[in-house]
Amino acid sequence: MNRKWIVAALVGTALPFPAFAQDTAPVDEENGEETIIVTAARTVLPPNALPLTIDVIGKDSLDQQIAIAGSITDAVSSLTPSFSPTRQKLSGAGETLRGRSPLYAINGIPQSTPLRDGSRDGFTIDGFFIDRVELIYGSNALQGIGGTGGIVNQVTVGAPKEEGLSGRVLLQGTADNGFSKDGLGGKAAGLVQYRAGRFDATFGAAYEKRGAFYDGQGRRIGINLTQGETQDSNTLSLFARLGYELSDTARLDLIASRFELKGDGDYIALPGNRLTGVPTSAVRGTPPGESAQNRTESVALSLTDTDLGGGNFVSQIFFNRSRDTFGGEVAVQATFQDPALAPVGTLFDQSQNRSRKLGAKFSYERGLPGFEDLTLTIGFDALVDRTEQALIATGRVWVPPSDFRSLAPFGQANLKLFDGVVRLAGGVRWENVQIKIDDFSTLASTTFRACSATVTTNCGVSTYGGVDVAGGKPKFSDLLINGGVIVEPWAGIRAYASYAEGFTVPDIGRITRAINTTGVDLDNFLDISPIISNNREIGIELKRGPLDATATYFWSSSDKGQLLIARPDRIFDVQRQRVEIEGLELNLRVALPIDGLRLGVGYAHLQGKYDSDSANPDGIVDTDLDGTNISPDRLNLNASYNKGPVSALVQTQFFLSKSFHGKANPDPRNNFGGYAITDASLRYETGIGGLSLSIQNLFDKFYIDYSSDTRLPTDNLAFFAGRGRTFTLGWDYRF
Repeated sequence: MNRKWIVAALVGTALPFPAFAQDTAPVDEENGEETIIVTAARTVLPPNALPLTIDVIGKDSLDQQIAIAGSITDAVSSLTPSFSPTRQKLSGAGETLRGRSPLYAINGIPQSTPLRDGSRDGFTIDGFFIDRVELIYGSNALQGIGGTGGIVNQVTVGAPKEEGLSGRVLLQGTADNGFSKDGLGGKAAGLVQYRAGRFDATFGAAYEKRGAFYDGQGRRIGINLTQGETQDSNTLSLFARLGYELSDTARLDLIASRFELKGDGDYIALPGNRLTGVPTSAVRGTPPGESAQNRTESVALSLTDTDLGGGNFVSQIFFNRSRDTFGGEVAVQATFQDPALAPVGTLFDQSQNRSRKLGAKFSYERGLPGFEDLTLTIGFDALVDRTEQALIATGRVWVPPSDFRSLAPFGQANLKLFDGVVRLAGGVRWENVQIKIDDFSTLASTTFRACSATVTTNCGVSTYGGVDVAGGKPKFSDLLINGGVIVEPWAGIRAYASYAEGFTVPDIGRITRAINTTGVDLDNFLDISPIISNNREIGIELKRGPLDATATYFWSSSDKGQLLIARPDRIFDVQRQRVEIEGLELNLRVALPIDGLRLGVGYAHLQGKYDSDSANPDGIVDTDLDGTNISPDRLNLNASYNKGPVSALVQTQFFLSKSFHGKANPDPRNNFGGYAITDASLRYETGIGGLSLSIQNLFDKFYIDYSSDTRLPTDNLAFFAGRGRTFTLGWDYRF
């Protein structure tokens, strides 16, 4: 899309289509105004003082969306037009925000495994324990490594405010449109909180059993045995929080959580037929090996003081470990073959990611003494991560144990001018990374050559002969900058322009395990160099009276971006090429004269291109990003009603058609035809809890999900339909 056209559209539509608030915010009881603190922004300044696009999904909206679709990731996707449609699987590979990978965090603790991305970071805690989700759009380094598409920070339930005992109980039941016995699911969750003076404690548990999923034609949806499923699974999530107020302003918190999702292993995949439009299905059977599953455990100790030396002090140390088990599937077994272990075609294996991280975050913010209009922030982040990917059936190593260390001091400044009409904001972060990989040997079958415009012979097959690779300790450092200007001539009307850089490492595990030539020096191997992305955007907001609206245009680029390239065996390789993305986001929410009734509209247009000359890159982007790497354009419409004991919602998501063109001649079979899904929810407060009925895919629309429709055009085992009409009946009670 031409940038001049986008800017013109932005200016022309800014007033009729300004911002979108997802939910209610905390209220300042003294003056009756909303006061929002977005912790992911690393500041106590309100969002209108920051040159960023920020959304906060509050508890009510979050619970409503989770009841409809089943997970936090689905909830975020449903409410965020520039977020990819989810795959409705355990793996979130290819799901993006503004065309790049978002950083998932819980209370600021990163859930990603940067060295070997297992794409399970959207499933690390049950949404029952989340109070709100903070979304910061676009590349930035506010939370360190990983936020090239933005930040999805999940803030857990806070400390109880009232003395004594309080809590919440939730019971839910889920059924497909035909109320099939194997499609039934259920959830039970409870939270108990206690406060006595300065001490408080919170403990909770949530258990969910999911049945099989059915599409809009009543067919059981196919099973992805390797990457994993949320269907036919059970989940146990535990949460604990202990807090103590050291003074009127200082507080100590210890927060721990454990999340485990296991596949039940009751089904095997039944191939579909792409030519006739019949999707992959599933039949009763016992898959080989262990079922796909993931487990995440996390503990964090934080000390905060809102008035330390006149400023705000925040500190946190945390430990996090995860174990992601991938299932075994015949279609990918060629990758694991080794004639030295067993005759070709007889060796079974499956992989498991093992990661643990230890980190610390410190920041101090206050107005400059004698010049309080200038707010300064200094801080330091440290992260140590160790990750490996093992083959658990044969005891081999696929991705060698790799150590990651990041040390990053940073500073920010925010200057208020003309009594707040103008603000200037900016800062720097020095990211210093070291990666340590010991000597290793690739698998016997990893000399795979991906087919491309430049590789047309001897591709799409695996040959044998592992490669010995000498380890190394490559180091990378970069000074990341951000800056912006905000103009708010009248309360609730503001415009801003900003520039911010993000920093992450590519999926080093995918890269190192695919080395197929001798003599590679990891200390100088460009394929593992960091991804430095930038985000430039201009935005206009109008939040006055019944209107809540935003219009934002952004564009970003990275000289050595990361593309996921699907191989015929459904294992993804990584290619490093220049990537450019631009887009337009419009959101409008308006309160109608009918008390309690609100209407909302959201639209996102995204266009991404990359340099397809991977052998001899010329820096010219010439081919569209495919469906694995960027989402389709989307239009969201919704109407909500909330008055007295009744609340209701109807929403429709229109995923618009998308074609892929360019020098690399993308396969036209991967073009996307588009589809629309409508959901509904109704809740009634009975006085002894709330009863709710949620319906996903209200009109039982049959469709092929976006990810399946835009990749692997000949793979009949990866042609998945989306869920058909699904009912969820729930009751929750607070005491």
